[in-house]
Amino acid sequence: MSDSQPNSRRWTVISSALLCCGLGVVVIYTKRSAFFSPLAVVVVAAIGLAAVLLQLRLYNREHRVPVQAPMWLNVLGVGFALSALFSDLLHLSWQTAQVMALGAVGSFSVSGALILHAFRKDRVASK
Repeated sequence: MSDSQPNSRRWTVISSALLCCGLGVVVIYTKRSAFFSPLAVVVVAAIGLAAVLLQLRLYNREHRVPVQAPMWLNVLGVGFALSALFSDLLHLSWQTAQVMALGAVGSFSVSGALILHAFRKDRVASK
């Protein structure tokens, strides 16, 4: 085990703990009725995507072959999230806003799943 291995694991654990604390703050200080809002689901999905992207950044620092995030899928998710956020200004119905929020969550989750699959594929190939 090299000297950088414990150091990189330490930063991974610290960043994961900070993101879990952020998610905990969102959940604790949000009223129950707010979780029926599509925007709350988008916020939780965005925090999850931020966790995966941070893990990707730390992973790429210690490996020679970097894993790429699907940028088009993340941009699509951000577009869906912004359209759900500004649905009142865009004069969208609440059904359309929910579909946009679902599209954002779906894009973020597929992007995260692709990144995690690449991590696993690299781990299996290195064994």
